[in-house]
Amino acid sequence: MSLADLSSTLWRVRELLDLLLFKLEEEQLLLTAGKTRWLPHATREVELVLEQVRQSEMLRATLVEAVAEELGLPPAPSIGRLAEAAGAPWSEILQQHRAAFLTVTSEITAAAETNRELLTTGARAVHEALLGITDQVATYSRTGATVGAGRGSRLVNEAM
Repeated sequence: MSLADLSSTLWRVRELLDLLLFKLEEEQLLLTAGKTRWLPHATREVELVLEQVRQSEMLRATLVEAVAEELGLPPAPSIGRLAEAAGAPWSEILQQHRAAFLTVTSEITAAAETNRELLTTGARAVHEALLGITDQVATYSRTGATVGAGRGSRLVNEAM
């Protein structure tokens, strides 16, 4: 195993993470547009990319162990630690991989969080709509428990 093999694998993982980010953004566009019909397909594509990332990560971990042994490092070093131990030009190449991983993982985290919020908001809206149809709109009591609102009269401010 060599640094060249590791770098090639790191490129592959970076490409897969970029694809994952793309798929998450696709999913986000579907959620924003309300095109829930295609959401299962988009979610399945995200899961397929995640599986490819897992497989590539196993290969990456194996290569990192082999390179660490070649460089006389303890097992499971970080890319940053490998970069410190590797000579030129590998040090700079590994640092570039590390920086790219940090950037894309933060973007993936943000996209996943946005999708989670959109899904939660959509689920809440559907729940409230269904409650409105059945006349069982839920409100909160003084203790914070959910209670059904009665069908009593309501005061409406017409000035609004």
